[in-house]
Amino acid sequence: MTSKPGPVYYDPYDFEIDTNPYPVWKRLRDEQPLYYNERYDFFALSRFDDVERCSIDWESYSSARGTLLELIRSGMKMPSGTFIFEDPPGHDVHRSLLTRLFTPRKISALEPKVREFCARCLDPLVGSGGFDFVRDLGAQMPMRTIGMLLGIPEQDQEAIRDRLDEGLRLSENEVPDFNVKIAEGVNAANAFEEYIEWRATHPSDDLMTELLQAEFEDETGTRRRLSRAEILGYVNLLAGAGNETTTRLIGWTGKVLSEHPDQLRELAQNRALIPNAIEELLRFESPSPVQARYVTTDALHYGRVVPAGSVMLLLTASGNRDDRKFPDGDSFDIHREIDHHLAFGYGVHFCLGAALARLEGRVALDEVLNRFPSWEVDWEHAVQAHTSTVRGWSQLPVRTQKRQR
Repeated sequence: MTSKPGPVYYDPYDFEIDTNPYPVWKRLRDEQPLYYNERYDFFALSRFDDVERCSIDWESYSSARGTLLELIRSGMKMPSGTFIFEDPPGHDVHRSLLTRLFTPRKISALEPKVREFCARCLDPLVGSGGFDFVRDLGAQMPMRTIGMLLGIPEQDQEAIRDRLDEGLRLSENEVPDFNVKIAEGVNAANAFEEYIEWRATHPSDDLMTELLQAEFEDETGTRRRLSRAEILGYVNLLAGAGNETTTRLIGWTGKVLSEHPDQLRELAQNRALIPNAIEELLRFESPSPVQARYVTTDALHYGRVVPAGSVMLLLTASGNRDDRKFPDGDSFDIHREIDHHLAFGYGVHFCLGAALARLEGRVALDEVLNRFPSWEVDWEHAVQAHTSTVRGWSQLPVRTQKRQR
């Protein structure tokens, strides 16, 4: 798809645009770096420096009313403890509880288990002539990993993941009815209540138990433990975030490397290149491409005032393709030098699970290459997913050849 002639138009709910938004985003960067959409009444910034600057300025560009356009517009009051929908000081207090549970040492220690989950997914498929990067791997391994961390029994993990996925899906070219989305979200979240109650009387070595037992000083200076509602919010957040973005990253890994067979061949021959390849994949196809912020005070961009009370979309994935930051940004290069990108956000809301996502992405690619050194996408059966939070594939089948030993 190429950007249509005439005035540039960006609509986050348009499936045709979402299929390949990069031509539209390039025009925004070049022609309207501050964009206004009259139909949905939002502003958007698309250049790397602008997205980065606003991501840091949480006081002017607030997350406290939500990080989705439709969520901010709903006027819904954010539940306490959902730190991605908070600003400091509350955000810092609630985030710090998880920070101590997601230390580099604890994340690094997960690698053998992540490899085991990948092997369980991939070993039965060796010699079959193909597999699905999403259904067979991306939708399985991250679910098993976050389920293990939370303490959710394996036999229940798929049903919970499917309920969370259902709550993310969009109908074509329509703004989601947030009352319906809230009901779906409550239904999915309620599935965790019985696990929390069980863990309260049957503690184990998992995040749910640690959240139940954690003591902290809240923003009022009170020393206390988390309420059941707060724990439910944490668990729901971890289950959703732990599944979705890594699933999309793994799908994009299959798609992009299939389109760059020379670079795929390099990776198969030299696994030391994998960590940087994952960073380039995150830059090139950012799984979480758009973040919404509520503008708390009048702001000036490119000679135009953005009034307080507006909604600003930060087009993270557009910034990651900005030639001003990354020369020839629309090209994919596993050797690209990247000091930092915006795929995990920036500033106080930098993704807490970034290290886990990187580990899972790196291990998944390594384990795929151990069994399938090359592949081609079966485009006839590939299906792109459309949500207002993440971007990627719901099905990405590939044809493979058995590794020659």
